[in-house]
Amino acid sequence: MGSYLAAIDQGTTSTRLILFDRDGHVAGVDQREHSQIHPQAGWVEHDPGEVWLRTREVIGGALAGAGIEAGEVAAIGITNQRETTVVWDRATGEPVCNAIVWQDTRTGPLVRELAGAAGPDRLREAVGLPLSTYFSGPKISWILEHVAGARGRAENGELAFGTMDSWILWNLTGGVEGGLHATDVTNASRTMLMDLQTLDWHQPSLELMGIPRSMLPQIRCSSELLGEAAGTALGLRPIAGLLGDQQAALFGQSCFTAGEAKNTYGTGAFLLLNTGERIVRCRELLTSVAAKVAGAPTTYVLEGSIAVTGAAVQWLRDQLGLIDSAAAVEDLAETVEDNGGVYFVPAFSGLFAPHWREDARGVIVGLTAYARSGHIARAVLEATAWQTREVLDAARAAAAVPFAELRVDGGMTANELLMQFQADVLGVPVIRPAVAETTALGAAFAAGLAVGFWSGLDELRERWREGRRWEPAMAQSTREREYARWRKAVQRSLGWVE
Repeated sequence: MGSYLAAIDQGTTSTRLILFDRDGHVAGVDQREHSQIHPQAGWVEHDPGEVWLRTREVIGGALAGAGIEAGEVAAIGITNQRETTVVWDRATGEPVCNAIVWQDTRTGPLVRELAGAAGPDRLREAVGLPLSTYFSGPKISWILEHVAGARGRAENGELAFGTMDSWILWNLTGGVEGGLHATDVTNASRTMLMDLQTLDWHQPSLELMGIPRSMLPQIRCSSELLGEAAGTALGLRPIAGLLGDQQAALFGQSCFTAGEAKNTYGTGAFLLLNTGERIVRCRELLTSVAAKVAGAPTTYVLEGSIAVTGAAVQWLRDQLGLIDSAAAVEDLAETVEDNGGVYFVPAFSGLFAPHWREDARGVIVGLTAYARSGHIARAVLEATAWQTREVLDAARAAAAVPFAELRVDGGMTANELLMQFQADVLGVPVIRPAVAETTALGAAFAAGLAVGFWSGLDELRERWREGRRWEPAMAQSTREREYARWRKAVQRSLGWVE
């Protein structure tokens, strides 16, 4: 068996190939960006052909850069931007149009039509998700209605649908020469088309959205032997891991059991709480699959998406000019001892979990003549921690599972002030891992597990290493008083848009 694992991390702005050794250390990496296409307001597209080209380039680049031969790679894992939708011709391999990205909102009118009198939760009991522009199902439906001839070709079995994992996997395993058309349970659970209990496609959802079952990939485990790579620098290596990016980060943080949670801080934030083998439904949060290891029970998560975290720091830099770089926000915030009574709610385009209010808009409240730029910078950072607290409170209330710590990853975890405040407002330790690449590591963990590179989940827990820990240092009375003020500020942001 080889000495390394390869993880393809196909993200929203770029594709990476990361090589990990047996201890979970990064042994090599290559990364290439792809184009962001905006044909009109609210539309976001990617060129699937360009994404596949970038994937081949990073495979060759990472191996060459690290001086590692393809034969030294024990297995390949794939992780991907979720919900982004590709429809292609099985015979030619040509997409019928650009991929519709998860951020794209063109399906808004269709989603409202599908919801009808039954409302956006009409499928939620089965699929765990509300009707939304976010998910893949309405995007497929839109393509079938708006691309000339697509519906007829789909009904004739000529077209295939996939999220980016399926598109990469199909091409990686031969494409038109017998490529494997499959996805895993985590990605399938974000389409609005999979029954969470049966782990099969949900016929009432397909009928509601007018999607032929023949288009859909086979649903497989997140960690199992899927097929062999062909036609790239990796040669005939086994592909054995598939996970959507947020579930991959949960797996990479070794949050395998009920009550374990991670938060990824980027432009926005994604908090996932493992609920074990129990499907927990919660109106404020999304329910999806955490992972399924072959031969083991399926595990589930509650997920809360926060729209604006790092984006608020970028706003301070680009729109207000208060800082020269994102990293400088910490220095500015440390020029004051506290927030000076200032609270910032970054509802730039409404609030996501747990409020789901499109009518909200951003507010800065509590201003006095005493307030200065440091207070605003601190309020911006604190907003990220308070939003995380709101999501975690909702998840814990719904799941009723023990919760002892929050594992964190993403760019904002470099901000020590924010991480300490996060621990303070949660009242539990906040822990950043030694290996920052948790998403790719999760895909590598899944692949390695399937081929016996690692013996089981206990060995993966040993491979995860703590990098930095922040212990809560705020008195509970202070925490709850400040939280009450934050919630008061949130109320001021609601109902702004008629």
